[in-house]
Amino acid sequence: MKIFILKPSSLGDVVQALPVLRLIKQHRPEAEVFWWIDASLAPLLEGDPDLAGIIPFDRRRWASPRNWGEAGRSLRDIRSRKFDWVIDLQGLARSAIVAWLANGGFTVGLQDGREGAPAFYDAAVPRPTPLTHAVDWYLEVLPLLRIPVHHQFVWLPKRPEVAAAILEKWHPSHGRWVAVLPGARWENKRWPIGHFVEAVRRCAANFPDTRFAILGSGSERALGEELARAAPQRCLNLAGGASLLEMIEWIRLCDVTLSNDTGPMHVAAALGKPVVALFGPTEPRRTGPYGQVERALRYPVPCAPCMKSECRVDDRLVCLRSITPQVVAERVGQLLGDGKGA
Repeated sequence: MKIFILKPSSLGDVVQALPVLRLIKQHRPEAEVFWWIDASLAPLLEGDPDLAGIIPFDRRRWASPRNWGEAGRSLRDIRSRKFDWVIDLQGLARSAIVAWLANGGFTVGLQDGREGAPAFYDAAVPRPTPLTHAVDWYLEVLPLLRIPVHHQFVWLPKRPEVAAAILEKWHPSHGRWVAVLPGARWENKRWPIGHFVEAVRRCAANFPDTRFAILGSGSERALGEELARAAPQRCLNLAGGASLLEMIEWIRLCDVTLSNDTGPMHVAAALGKPVVALFGPTEPRRTGPYGQVERALRYPVPCAPCMKSECRVDDRLVCLRSITPQVVAERVGQLLGDGKGA
């Protein structure tokens, strides 16, 4: 049996879709499963024990007509594999069209997929309720395929060689670490950096054995530098300096993760790490840290969650600015355990 899963992006979405792969392989171990993923995220799945292979989707290259031949060859390769099941968990026109062109034996997707995507499926799975978490919604495809749904699986298997490289490159000392994620793709998902600085300063003052690993992309390096000034001897700015896989293993190494609503927050949840998550425009019950949505912090304002990528109210980012550093530091302190709190 051959199975094709389409979930090209983003990091958090791909991580939230991984339980579908884990349960398919657990209950159909003979299956060869391939995953269609954005080329920038391919390292996340390279060498995954449950995958027979990945099929990269290079959106930036394929947007240019000069590379359409490359895209065509990829589509022909997909079609030639003669997949038995095609599972589209992206729910957009481009993924649905690729799923349809794969010409598999049975194609399933998400019912409220956008841009007319459900028209390309043999079956579409509705979201059980408007507030059903994304992970649980993706898992709804499995009963159609007669795959049992449960949570007895390893979400993100450890990569010992990457963990060893972290020890060699950064020599993290013994003691407790907090992973801090001050960035986010949407600007209006970012808790103010000054609030992060104050929260880290409070935690550092009250937990002398704790250090802070600041994680993020290269574009967030400056945010990391500003945050590191909260406790220069205790903060390690890894924004832009750690690979995707190194970031995952750093989060696995840390005791607590403090994060905006961003992909690494979902990594922490998948690893079972305690998360303090900061939410403004988005709805944590739908896309919060899975299994610990109650740890998502929100401030009740009428305009949130707006689900918009830009803040459109006069009192900009009031939903996030109103979450105080004191409250956040207290939550981190509670998770760190035996300190005196912030």
